[in-house]
Amino acid sequence: MLIRLLCLGVVAATAGCATITRGSNDVLVVNSTPGAAQVKMSDGQTCTGTPCTFKVPRKSELNVLVTKEGCKPQQVRVTNRVASGGGAAMAGNIIAGGVIGAAVDAGSGAMLELVPNPLNVALECRR
Repeated sequence: MLIRLLCLGVVAATAGCATITRGSNDVLVVNSTPGAAQVKMSDGQTCTGTPCTFKVPRKSELNVLVTKEGCKPQQVRVTNRVASGGGAAMAGNIIAGGVIGAAVDAGSGAMLELVPNPLNVALECRR
């Protein structure tokens, strides 16, 4: 009985709500080759020269347009998936009986990660 209680205590201590441990936002990094390209995201955020970083909700799905004078514009879709750390936190919620925590994590997107991240774009430029 003591071993079971000890194991349950370890699970409870290491399993945290993903919303608290990971947060509902992520940092999206956009790089380009060549550098110093402009970035415009479908949520309205912009950057005047790569590399750029953007704070984005983890449950986002957006289009990222990378442009540079003399180069062909590239548009890339950024989506999300369940992250290994987010899945572990969700499993911890379920094991510890935290139905409310699991619902919050699912609603906030905290168990997700953006993909691809970092976003590396190779522009085709005239020479």
